[in-house]
Amino acid sequence: MPALLFGSISTLADTSEMQRESFNEAFEAHGLDWRWDHDDYVEMLGSNGGQDRVAAYAEARGEQVDAAAVHATKSEIFQRKLGSSTVEPRAGVVETVAAAREAGYQVALVTTTSQANVEALAAALRPELDLGTFDLVVDSTKVEVPKPDKAVYAYALEQLGAQADECVAVEDNVGGVLSATQAGVRCVAFPNANTAGFGYDEAVGRVESLDFDELRGHADAA
Repeated sequence: MPALLFGSISTLADTSEMQRESFNEAFEAHGLDWRWDHDDYVEMLGSNGGQDRVAAYAEARGEQVDAAAVHATKSEIFQRKLGSSTVEPRAGVVETVAAAREAGYQVALVTTTSQANVEALAAALRPELDLGTFDLVVDSTKVEVPKPDKAVYAYALEQLGAQADECVAVEDNVGGVLSATQAGVRCVAFPNANTAGFGYDEAVGRVESLDFDELRGHADAA
């Protein structure tokens, strides 16, 4: 049975700037005189993993920082922001999910962010988009190796009983596209506001809003 695989929470709702703001508030909470401006953050988004970004930034500055603790604080702040925000699904997401179901596709979220982040987003998006109706939701608790490794997609395909060549993934960052394609899943890039400047050579297409027929067309033409 074919499947539509959303690869990150920011393919459902654009939370990228909220994430950046949360990092900056976490730095302040930990007494760090760091501030990631928009351009700084965009440059860092070429790789996956917030904790790794914190660690790399500290190393580049020659500072000793508990990256795990800083990232944990950032996650708590981000989840609170989601809870008090008016986040909305990205353009075409709700309609695409409905069309995929009508066409007999399974629908899944395949991310390596934390379970708490997924739960916070799910609460923020209801009732417009109910992740409880997805056939599968995968988070960082399900695999040992995060994206861009293919492990999370391999896990999702196994759980869904789906063949890679029957599926299409939607990803908003380069690492996510690599993860999907390494698992044999055709992937359409759906950049968010902060990842729009990246190249997506491994993707079979790039869109600014989601349309199920267009997604399926990109995948079928690959």
